[in-house]
Amino acid sequence: MQMQIFDSVRKKKLPFEPIREGEATLYVCGPTVYDDAHLGHARSALSFDLLARTLQALGYRVTYARNFTDIDDKIIKKINETGKSLRELTDYYIARYLEEMEALGVRRPDIEPKATETLDAIEAMITRLLESGCAYRTESGDIYFDTSKDPLYGSISHRVQSEEETQSRLCELKSGEKRHPKDFALWKACAGEEDVCFDAPLGSGRPGWHIECSAMIEKHFCGNDRYTIDIHGGGADLLFPHHENEAAQTRCATGHEIAKYWMHNGFVQIAGEKMSKSLGNSFFLKDALALYPGELLRFYLIGVHYRNDFNFSEEDLAAAKKRLDRLYRLKQRLLPGKAGEADAAFREALLAAMADDLNSSRALAVVDEMITVANEALDEGRADKALRRAWLGNLALVDTVLGVGGSDPYAWFQHGIAPEEKERIEALIAQRNEAKKAKDFARADAIRDELKTLGVALMDTPEGTKWEKL
Repeated sequence: MQMQIFDSVRKKKLPFEPIREGEATLYVCGPTVYDDAHLGHARSALSFDLLARTLQALGYRVTYARNFTDIDDKIIKKINETGKSLRELTDYYIARYLEEMEALGVRRPDIEPKATETLDAIEAMITRLLESGCAYRTESGDIYFDTSKDPLYGSISHRVQSEEETQSRLCELKSGEKRHPKDFALWKACAGEEDVCFDAPLGSGRPGWHIECSAMIEKHFCGNDRYTIDIHGGGADLLFPHHENEAAQTRCATGHEIAKYWMHNGFVQIAGEKMSKSLGNSFFLKDALALYPGELLRFYLIGVHYRNDFNFSEEDLAAAKKRLDRLYRLKQRLLPGKAGEADAAFREALLAAMADDLNSSRALAVVDEMITVANEALDEGRADKALRRAWLGNLALVDTVLGVGGSDPYAWFQHGIAPEEKERIEALIAQRNEAKKAKDFARADAIRDELKTLGVALMDTPEGTKWEKL
């Protein structure tokens, strides 16, 4: 089965033909770590987690990198506001980001480079650009990429500047720093005591934003004479100028293209508006995770195709919860039991959906149909041991490819219960178990009745007493 990818540059769906047969290399632009992650970060991470999982399920050996921008104007501003060191601030937000991604079931990439740990590669690439005449140094010590030296500049985004952008860039040009309106900084010289700088042969300063990704990709991947990596991904907002600039500087520094395919996920909207800190509607992931299970947020977010914009709403989230509950109800009915191989037809249908440019909504429809068929067979007594093992195998495949359904079903239905209430319920269950051991069945029945008044249903299984809140 061949993967089909919608290429953002060529604006069409293309068969995935990797640089090296059987391998897939993927680089995704990660967060700038100066604040907590928001739903936009979650959307991007989930989109490319799905891509890596799908490629692996299709048999590719995947090497996946996602960077951390840990030196940037916004980070420096936060350092000056908080009095924290660069390392203290960025380590804190990196740890938070990783914890929240784990809560969403996002697997950690194989490579997680940081800008501050890639300075040698950044300096080497800038030096090559200076030596080839594709970059220049200003009087203040900044180093800029000369976009006029790249005849293919603009071929990634196909973007035409608006009048407002043109005027803004012309104002920068008049300042004497840039030769051309589209030129961008590769290296920023130190600018006062509140700046964060590194001693380097290029001069005391720090890298620009765009150069770090190009340098990281060249450092960690070995492509061929045409491309460094197979797939470059990120949010739709990065197509211009970030990815355009990445492509240009890599092209001029190495003589080849940075990526064979480009993939971009859509925006997250809150109440119909693009999520943005400037609009005051930036939904922090920590706030969402305080209200909802991470697996539910994952299930909800992957229900919309990654290229489409996602409109967050409480009503749709509630509907997603009911849909995911159906999966866990089926799993509950099938346990205890051992998973066998996934049904061949189910596997084919699920992977065919995901191989079609990550058509996750179609994949979830395949899962829904399987759940309906399984429940009907269980209701009618037509579910033999082989079928039950196959259905458990199907659910295991869903967990592998989509990252949902892997939790204990009884624990799933305990989400949202306050810790004190959970402690009380489990203490009563322990007392009931002790009463049963002592053959005090009247006491055991009384405790069951007490739990029932609390809205707790008990299930005595070979693995012990399970419970859920109705």
